[in-house]
Amino acid sequence: MQIEKEVYGEEAMENFGATFSSVLKSGAVVYLEGDLGMGKTTLVRGVLRGLGYQGPVKSPTYTIVEPYELAGFEVFHFDLYRVADAEELEFIGVRDYFTDAGVCLIEWAEMGQGVLPEADLVVSLSLIRQGRHVSLRANTEKGDMALSALRGG
Repeated sequence: MQIEKEVYGEEAMENFGATFSSVLKSGAVVYLEGDLGMGKTTLVRGVLRGLGYQGPVKSPTYTIVEPYELAGFEVFHFDLYRVADAEELEFIGVRDYFTDAGVCLIEWAEMGQGVLPEADLVVSLSLIRQGRHVSLRANTEKGDMALSALRGG
C-alpha cells in the first residue's frame, strides 16, 4: 500500500507529522528518505508533537540517535548521514533500540544497510514547486495497517 501527498511549508509538514503519529504503533520502524533539506527532521518534530512531546527536537547528525521518552513508550530518532560503515552501528548497540516498546524513525537508513531491520514504512520526501511530495510506502503488515488507518479505512 502507498499514499502520496503534497505538503507546502514547514508548519504543514509538522502538521502532517502529527497526523502521521496517530497511526504509529510501538515497535514500528520508519525509514525517512530524501535529500538534505527536504524536511525529514521537521516531519519527526511533527510526529513527536503529535505524540505529546513539547521539548526541542534537533537532528541527531552528530549523536546518531536521539531518544525521546513519551507516555508508555519511547521514540528513537536516528540520523545515519555521518556513518561511514554500517558496522559502526554495532558498536553503539543499535539492535537494542528495535523493540516492541519503541518507535524508530531513521534518516539515511541506507547507511545502515545490512544491520538495520526492515522498515515497516518508508517515507520519501522530494521537492515539488514550492513544497514537498511525500510518499508513504508500507513494507510489512504493520505498515499496511498504519497506512490503512491513515487513509481512514
